[in-house]
Formats: sequence, C-alpha cells, structure tokens
Amino acid sequence: MQISWCRAVARWFVLTALAVVVTIDYPLAADYPTRPVKLVVPYAAGGPTDILGRAVAEFLSKDLKQSVVVENKPGAQGSIGAEMVAHADADGYTLFVASGSIVMINPILYKKLPYDPIKDFRMLSLITQVPVVMEVNPKIPVKTVAEFVDYAKKNPGKINYGSSGIGSTLHLAAEMFKHEAGVDMTHVPYKGVAPALTDLLSGQLDVMFDTISTSLPHIKAGALRPLGVTTPERFADLPDVPTIAESGYPGYRVIVWYGISAPAKLPDDIAQTLTASLNRALNDQAFRASLEKIGYVVYRPQGPEAITKFIDDDRDRWVRIIKAQKITID
Repeated sequence: MQISWCRAVARWFVLTALAVVVTIDYPLAADYPTRPVKLVVPYAAGGPTDILGRAVAEFLSKDLKQSVVVENKPGAQGSIGAEMVAHADADGYTLFVASGSIVMINPILYKKLPYDPIKDFRMLSLITQVPVVMEVNPKIPVKTVAEFVDYAKKNPGKINYGSSGIGSTLHLAAEMFKHEAGVDMTHVPYKGVAPALTDLLSGQLDVMFDTISTSLPHIKAGALRPLGVTTPERFADLPDVPTIAESGYPGYRVIVWYGISAPAKLPDDIAQTLTASLNRALNDQAFRASLEKIGYVVYRPQGPEAITKFIDDDRDRWVRIIKAQKITID
C-alpha cells in the first residue's frame, strides 16, 4: 500500500511538471495572443508586400484584440526576413508575409539559402494575388508592346529596367519578356519596389514590370505609361491596356501572390486561431474593398490541401520557365 501511494504521488508530480512545461512552451490558443505580434515584411516599406502586410496587421489587431506590428526586413530577395522568421520561436508571435518568389522561386535559383521554404514554414493562408503591368517612363517614345520591342531592338543594351531585386518575380517577369521578345535590356536591381519605382518616375529607369497596386496611381496621373498586363485577362481598372499575351506573346503570364506563414513548429491550436482570423479577413467586405481598390485580387479562404496544390502547381510552372530560359543567379 505504501509503495502504491508513493507511486501515485510520484506520478502526480510528473504529470504536473509536464503540464507546466506544456503551458510554458505552448500557450493555449484561448490565451493567445497575450502580447504584441510581429508581422515580418521581407521587403522595403511602401512596396506591394508592405501595403498588404499593413492591411493584414490592421485587421488582425482588431480581430485578435492585440497589437500586430509590421517589421520591414528587406534584402537578399526576401531571404533576410525569411531567415529571421524561420529561426524565430514557434509561439505565434512572429508571422511572415510570404510571397511566391520567396517560397518557390528562390529555391530554384539559389544553390544555398538560409531557410528551407518547405521545412521551415507553415502556410496559414493565401491572401491575394497582384496583377503585374509593363510600364515605361513617358520619355520613352512608345505606346504599345510592339513599339517598345521595335525601339529596344534599335537601341540594344541601352534600355534600363528596374526590379525589386535579383530573382524577384518582377525581375523574372522582365527576363521572361526579354527572352520572348528577343530584346536586350540592362537590369538594375533594388531592395524593394518603392525605390525602383521612384527612379522610374524620375527617368533614371526606362521600363519596369511592377505590380498594379503600386503603379496604378502614377498611371492614372499620367506619370507612367502602361504597355501591357502580364495576367491572362485585362485588368478592370485599365480596360484599354492589352495583355502581353494578346500583344503577340500568347505564352506569357506572370502573377504575384502573397500569403501569411509562421515558423513550421507552430502549435496546431495557435495556427487554428490565426487561420480563423485570416479567414475572417478574407470574408470581410471592408478588408477586401481596401485591397481591391488598389489593384489586389483577394482570395477566399482555402483549406490546407488547396493551398498546397496551388503552391505546388505554381512551383512546377516556374521550374519549367526558369529551366527553359536558362535563368541562373549563382
């Protein structure tokens, strides 16, 4: 009897200790969040990723009743921010605005990365995609894709184009166009869209493939001239601007998509809390309208299987494109 009692007491102490450890390491979702959450944006402030991140942070702050703070970590085509989140505590207090280029394109282009997009991250939700527009500074005497190609062939190597960084979707969009159209242009990489756009507006750059979300105000103001959009269909706010596909390059298509992810070992209950909040954002008319009015195409909530299939399909497409065009970084 004495031995049984001692065993019972010992077992109670073990279970109590385990319960304390579990409580410390992985707070229950009912208690989450109890302090501010950090949302890492891996690009410079003012670009499309930053715009989206701040919209998501604002909604989550209200929905979770806790401050969600955006922290910009630009550089190395998103790898600096990605590495930071990959190595962060998986407690739900560090989230990440993930883009297609970081999740899929970087691993294809770079032999070594400081993060593994499959093993290090847990995708919580796909949020939006953004159409891309090919645009020029008005000093360039062209109004169509065909006129631009003719102008570029008459001025080989003299046209400068900017992007948000080497290996970014916007960089590859221009490289894909160079290949399809057979033109020679010089790449000028930046640490984000905003500084590149500034130089395009000032005339330091000639042409750029940029997301409509950041360029639309400048296009409407006449400061930039759109030549074509990279999506399969025309963009509703620019109905007179043809797609590049219908401008003579039927195989051309590029989209930029974004999602919210967290470190891979995020506990299921906290992941469910965050995913539920993000799904409420995707179904919220005010949230959707705030992004749609500046050119974003907002997704509806999707389950894990649909998200995985979407990413896998897009990855396969980029693998084919990059290999076919022999695009390499290192």
